[in-house]
Amino acid sequence: MNSLLAEKQPETFSCTWIRVNAPCVYHFIQREIRIKNGGIDWDRITRSLSPKFQKKWMGSLRKKAKPYRDKREVNIVLRQYRDKLYTFITTEDSIDEHIRDIISIELVRIAQRGNMSAKREIMRLLKFTIDDWIEKNTMLSCWMGYDELIQTRLECCIRCYRYSGSFMRYLFKTFEYAGRGLRPIIAYSLDDCPYRKAPSIVRPIT
Repeated sequence: MNSLLAEKQPETFSCTWIRVNAPCVYHFIQREIRIKNGGIDWDRITRSLSPKFQKKWMGSLRKKAKPYRDKREVNIVLRQYRDKLYTFITTEDSIDEHIRDIISIELVRIAQRGNMSAKREIMRLLKFTIDDWIEKNTMLSCWMGYDELIQTRLECCIRCYRYSGSFMRYLFKTFEYAGRGLRPIIAYSLDDCPYRKAPSIVRPIT
């Protein structure tokens, strides 16, 4: 795909463009690169592309999904990566980060189809990661204490994510840019209040 795009240099491309310009490639993708819950895994395709081509990908427009709950769709993903869910709390290397990204995207896609169970699960897992980012990364430390706003922004990222190669990078950059206008919340102890009146001094009687 990278070689084909480098040769053709389209301004944008989509599944239809691939089917027209490289039918053999399209039929291979249609047959071999599929998600567990059905359909072609276009996220896997875009992740393998050069970043300059990822930006040109035009995914299909999504209609507003009707909400439903189906824990079975979620369990298919969780069972497959059961021993890798720790990556949302901590990652040891780039392989862990890659696996976390794959898990996130699979759950996000299910959530975008309207599955509220998937949305709840991915929000629960990503909250561990975001809390870790806030604690360890100075660019995101300004989000400390904005729990409700974090949930709102996270829901927006899940709803709006299209195709950029990495959901986690998209999530991090969104919080980084959105956090630039936030004022850090600083908690003061009443015991340390600088405006507390100093006790009066009792002079000894002479």
